[in-house]
Amino acid sequence: MNRRTTMPLMLALLATGLLESCSSAPRARLTPAANAPVWPPPPSEPRIGFVQYLRGPHDIGQTTSAFRSFANWITGDTGESLNLRKPFAVALDEKENLCVTDTDANLVCFADFEQKRWRSYDGAGKTKFASPVAVARRNGIFYVADSELAKVIAFREDGKLLFEISAPLQRPVGLAIAGEVLCVVDSQLHAVFCFGLDGKFQSRFGQRGTGPGEFNFPTGIAADGRGHLLVADTMNCRVQVFDLAGKFILEFGSNGDTSGHFARPKGVAADAAGRIYVVDALFDNFQIFDSDGELLLNVGETGSEPGNFGLPNGIAIGADNRIFVADAYNHRVQVFKYLGQP
Repeated sequence: MNRRTTMPLMLALLATGLLESCSSAPRARLTPAANAPVWPPPPSEPRIGFVQYLRGPHDIGQTTSAFRSFANWITGDTGESLNLRKPFAVALDEKENLCVTDTDANLVCFADFEQKRWRSYDGAGKTKFASPVAVARRNGIFYVADSELAKVIAFREDGKLLFEISAPLQRPVGLAIAGEVLCVVDSQLHAVFCFGLDGKFQSRFGQRGTGPGEFNFPTGIAADGRGHLLVADTMNCRVQVFDLAGKFILEFGSNGDTSGHFARPKGVAADAAGRIYVVDALFDNFQIFDSDGELLLNVGETGSEPGNFGLPNGIAIGADNRIFVADAYNHRVQVFKYLGQP
């Protein structure tokens, strides 16, 4: 094939790639489709509806440039190399954009829904992630808990390292931002540490035990927007609720294999009405409780269909009550929506 015939062919391929990339990329959904699964199932009034999967850039509507499409065609890359491999933790920033940690790829991924842009970070500055297990974001700054490095790493969107928090942390596994406070769960020390958003230590609460305010390898933490901290006390099979000063308020849950009980509670979050959602990694579901800890509903079972899970962990809930759950072994984040009255 000579140059005269090669150039038009390349241009045609580039144009085809551009048209395909513009026409095939979906938008991130806001509400369930008409035929989407709901919980509880009919004839009961639905409270939770499945919205979509998020596996990678394509699912938020990010398009591929014509040149990239052509390069992918040449190399055989389908674009799946950018997809999630083992999503572990999820968090939403103040603009409702999604942060995801991937503990197989050792990446932190950021989905900007408005800009339809997906970015991945393998570290910050000269620090490379070894086991990023929790993430939070505020004012354009990422905070990442790396359990193997025993650090919380703060960096900007351009990847510039701002600071690291190490001592006294030993195994940070959970993060939440409450006001101007960064709360860090340390499973090895069975405690919650509170820092300013500049990384300066403020306080700690908790020790190992089974009593109120004590922990046994805690993991997830969340702020409910009403001045409360929710902590998944994993090996005590319960959730504990505190005020922002670390004062114990209540606990709910116990070890068991029926609804309202827990086996391995991990991710925890609260919606706009104060309902508490708890992900159980062994039950492959999440359960919903009222603010007093009374069970309202459970969603999910083991599998790969919508609403099925394989080792779920993190959960985050937006102001519009969209629910994001990290579904590790299914290589995706599942998105749901609360459909009931506030």
